[in-house]
Amino acid sequence: MTHEKGYAPMSGWGGLLAILLLVVFGITLFALGISSEEPLLIIPGILMGGLTLITMFGFMAISPNDSRVLLLFGEYRGTAKTSGFYWVNPFFSKKKLSLRVRNFETGSTSIPEKKNQAGQIIEASSRSVSKPSKVNDSDGNPVDISAVVVWKVTDTAEAMFEVDDYENFVEVQSEAALRVLASRHPYDSDDDSVSLRSNPAEVCEQLQTDIQERLDKAGVQVIEARISHLAYSPEIAAAMLQRQQAQAIVAARTMIVEGAVGMVEMALNRLKRDGIVDLDEDRKAAMVSNLLVVLCSNGNVQPVVNTGTLYN
Repeated sequence: MTHEKGYAPMSGWGGLLAILLLVVFGITLFALGISSEEPLLIIPGILMGGLTLITMFGFMAISPNDSRVLLLFGEYRGTAKTSGFYWVNPFFSKKKLSLRVRNFETGSTSIPEKKNQAGQIIEASSRSVSKPSKVNDSDGNPVDISAVVVWKVTDTAEAMFEVDDYENFVEVQSEAALRVLASRHPYDSDDDSVSLRSNPAEVCEQLQTDIQERLDKAGVQVIEARISHLAYSPEIAAAMLQRQQAQAIVAARTMIVEGAVGMVEMALNRLKRDGIVDLDEDRKAAMVSNLLVVLCSNGNVQPVVNTGTLYN
């Protein structure tokens, strides 16, 4: 495996000054040779002109958060990362590689730029609209899911030489990691197990770890991975919504009944403690029934006024 190694290029300003002096010297020799009709001066002047033309290919400018991967006849010689104006061996092949932070959303595809035969760009590069991936969760329910991945290149040699196209490699491996993650967890869970909807922080942390393991060989660091879309697939969304509504109703009713029973118990204890009224078991049962109806009813309860005695 090829790992990155640094390369310290020579300042381009010194090289530029040397080339200017070489040009002046070559022109002077050529002019003297022409004026004196001396071939021994014309030939060195021509050679210096050709040498000057070759050395000009050694200049390069590096922007901030940019780099140049340098190769000499197919051999990796190092990577220059410091921004500035430099001169290197003109026979170096200088591959540009960005170190900037990038992001993309899974489900989208990159469309490369198109050039004509003259090398002119006729269609700029673009990215298609993201479409959520359909995958079955651990319960077998189909869900639509997509994620946003933030990443950058940290090892230029691995990114350039260990994979064919590191950008496409990042996109494909992130998509695969997201599908595997979604299949390991349920969309929602009634117990304490990790679910896609109820535990977003834990799920995103697992997703970042899974993607990073796949991209280590490409010299890429995953800065962040977040789920951007999560929903049941349309074919089961209506049924799942009804199930969630039923679960919410059952949970709400359970809480209401627990509160009503506590209030009834508190009322009976208060009546007995203060000696307000002495109820037998039948009247206690009737009172409990009436209080539960009042407290657990969905609508307004119509009171019945008893004009007789307590037992009539």
